[in-house]
Amino acid sequence: MKTNDIKKGMRIKLACGWYGTMFDNMKGNTRLVDVEGDFREIGSVYSHDIVAVKIDEMWDFNIEYTPDQLKLKHSVEAMGW
Repeated sequence: MKTNDIKKGMRIKLACGWYGTMFDNMKGNTRLVDVEGDFREIGSVYSHDIVAVKIDEMWDFNIEYTPDQLKLKHSVEAMGW
């Protein structure tokens, strides 16, 4: 699934291991997510940090990123973030 096709209300898994619920229907390099981490909060998440989405009670780990999302990922990694 493409990150831009993830809709509001869908469950996601992040690269850090935390889970969340998509909180917007936007597209692009960042998405708004209700993150369940050390604390529960709503905030922006890089699209390239989404590693799985739950569809019909099954986790789909075949996430596709746009060229712009991959370019941002490489830029962030090069900066050591």
